[in-house]
Amino acid sequence: MLKKLFGFDPAVSQIRIEVLAGITTFLTMAYILAVNPNILSATGMDKGALFTTTVLASAFATLLMAVYAKLPFGLAPGMGLNAFFAYTVCLTLGYSWQFALTAVLLEGLIFILLTVTNLREKIVDALPMSIKNAIGAGIGLFIAFIGLQNAGIIIRNDATLISLGHITSGPALLGLIGLLITSILLVKKVKGALLIGILLTTLIGIPMGITQMNGLFSTPPSIKPIFMQFEWQHIFTKEMVIVVFTFLFVDMFDTIGTLVGVTTKAGMIRKDGKIPHLKQAFLVDAVGTTAGAMLGTSTITTFVESASGVGEGGRSGLTAFVTAMCFLVSLFFAPFFLAVPGAATAPVLILVGLMMVSAVQKIDFSDYSESIPAFICVIFMPLAYSISDGIVLGLISYVLINMICGNFKKLTPGMLILAAIFVLKFFV
Repeated sequence: MLKKLFGFDPAVSQIRIEVLAGITTFLTMAYILAVNPNILSATGMDKGALFTTTVLASAFATLLMAVYAKLPFGLAPGMGLNAFFAYTVCLTLGYSWQFALTAVLLEGLIFILLTVTNLREKIVDALPMSIKNAIGAGIGLFIAFIGLQNAGIIIRNDATLISLGHITSGPALLGLIGLLITSILLVKKVKGALLIGILLTTLIGIPMGITQMNGLFSTPPSIKPIFMQFEWQHIFTKEMVIVVFTFLFVDMFDTIGTLVGVTTKAGMIRKDGKIPHLKQAFLVDAVGTTAGAMLGTSTITTFVESASGVGEGGRSGLTAFVTAMCFLVSLFFAPFFLAVPGAATAPVLILVGLMMVSAVQKIDFSDYSESIPAFICVIFMPLAYSISDGIVLGLISYVLINMICGNFKKLTPGMLILAAIFVLKFFV
């Protein structure tokens, strides 16, 4: 039954490991339950309704990933995309949140069309193998960087952009303690090391005054204020086209990057370089975005934090199913799940980053026509704070370097078309 429902293979994993992986993925994603309502409520949307909608949209999309794509990935409103929704579309450009939700709905519908026609799969197939391996390594650095920021170990500095935080007290100290504990558990090969690390760090945070428990049980607020709120009169305007295209582009390449990077690390890519159930995963992402817009939230995307569950041993849709169930439970136990501080999940993101960076070993560094574009892809993901920008600049450099050096055999029509589109992105 588990094989039929979730693609679970007892020869590859164990039920206990998949369950632990699902819980681990949820705990590393749970911050979205607090962050997404905070960001989107800046537009005037009801914060309580946003919490319920965030849970429902995430649970629905992740459950669909479990039973349809049978992959161990969690989905939720994407970070960056929700900030673009609130701070750029609404607060900077002055559009209503109903306008932005309409743009997200249109993006989801277009994504469904692109997926059904296999265009998104063709884009993935057009990426050279060195870039695919670089994506995994780049995402590793990116999520490690996010973890360091979440704990306050790395902070903003106006003179040098970033610098070391106050690591002898507060969240940064807790993050380092958690990093030490989780590292020891991994070295000792303790099953469920990442999940145990999160829980122990959360408990240590109580006497430090960082883990704040504000009750246990709560009734979920109604989503009525934001449910099915669209502005149809603007769908054929130039402004709507620009906003929809931006949502579309960022979501597409963030999702491609996450799927390629995490499946590469999990050893799930086939010998021909293709990802199993890729079309189904893309369709889940597209349907999730469409449903999310109807429920009242920004673009739903596959979360890079899913790498934490894969790092714990998750290999099938059963991991995603457990994550989805955790989301549903959180509807009624929000105070408990929201009590897990960023400093407690940060060590997991840092160590999963280590696991994913290992993909860099597959890059041929002796061939500069492969290694230079791969390095550009890797380094720009954390520094530009964008998976999609890393992929874009990596592929453009790959095509330009090999074209100018006369390595035309390495280039395919798909690569040339993608590179041309990517270049236009910076000028349109």
